[in-house]
Amino acid sequence: MEPRLDLLTLGVPDLAAARRFYVDGLGWQPVWEVPGEIVFIQINHGLLLALFGDEALERDVAPDAPASVTPGPPPMSLAQIVATEDEVRDAVDRAVAAGATVLKPPQHGDFGGYHAYFADPSGFRWEIATNPGWRVDPDGRAHMGPIGDA
Repeated sequence: MEPRLDLLTLGVPDLAAARRFYVDGLGWQPVWEVPGEIVFIQINHGLLLALFGDEALERDVAPDAPASVTPGPPPMSLAQIVATEDEVRDAVDRAVAAGATVLKPPQHGDFGGYHAYFADPSGFRWEIATNPGWRVDPDGRAHMGPIGDA
């Protein structure tokens, strides 16, 4: 697994309030969004911040998770986008060999790509995914869009 971070996903309890804070309040510009579901904002060279409903993030990690998020810090995940399904599987295998716990084995996702989640030994969650709607320009501008619009 390459030492790189492409997405930082925050599980927020109120997506509309989070969008108002980051977009309307701070003036950060969305790169792409699915209204009411997820907002992607560029925050650095090739790095996006994703605002995703906390319960939706929990269901993405563990589809059989309880309907509500447990008390404590809001959920979040770190993500790396790779080119192939084999790279997803290889990254998960390497992470497990290093001590990670698989939270969601590699599989096709509802978003159209292929992904998996694992937790590092401290419990931080990583998603490894393919996403044909993702690209980074040479100047570092990241793009996220519907699968097939890359």
